[in-house]
Amino acid sequence: MFIGVIGATGNIGQRVVAEALSRGHHVRAFTRDTAAAQTAHQNLTWANLDIFDSDSIAAQLPGLDVLVSCYQPGNAARDFTDTVTRSIADPTVYATAARSLLKALETHPRTRLIVVGGAGSLELEPGRVGADDDHQLRRDLENLGLPADYAVAVRGHRDALNVLRLSNRRWTYFSPAELIAPGERTTRFRIGEDQRILDAEGHSRISIEDAAVALLDEAELPRFVQRRFTIGY
Repeated sequence: MFIGVIGATGNIGQRVVAEALSRGHHVRAFTRDTAAAQTAHQNLTWANLDIFDSDSIAAQLPGLDVLVSCYQPGNAARDFTDTVTRSIADPTVYATAARSLLKALETHPRTRLIVVGGAGSLELEPGRVGADDDHQLRRDLENLGLPADYAVAVRGHRDALNVLRLSNRRWTYFSPAELIAPGERTTRFRIGEDQRILDAEGHSRISIEDAAVALLDEAELPRFVQRRFTIGY
């Protein structure tokens, strides 16, 4: 397959690139600054891309089977605090990016889009969404070591999902577990749709490496077209 990855130098993006290459796919890696690109491979090409420029995205779509967006404001792999600050300053960027991607896909409707989003839009229980529960959201952010103001970014991710839900393009939204961090590639995780997956201790967690596995599994064998899915241990 030919797979495009937006945010390919970020925490999740670089693992998605590595996972795709390990499976023999061809990858077109997109970043705001190709000077930051450090990975080289015979099946890997790099290109600059502005996710808010739908025309430039459309120009990159020919030949791509799947476009995976791991977009974050800033680059959390190099400066996590900066990404958090930017996300709080303008939480509308996630929905704006979703609209830009969907507009680009109007000219290439056969290309699949997989958007990596947030866990806050997952249901805590049927009908009860984390992003809409102020008390629970404050507690979850505190447990994750994030400032309370980051709640606006959580809701920004939710708004991006709602934008996708109004589209007839071939989109998939991926909500990882609440705690996602570098770790082991186990390939042993559970898959769900709209509700959080908790481990035996009641924690919602996944390694970035296993998140990349799940994303490539979905790219290769679509199960959640025009739907959201999540994973956790």
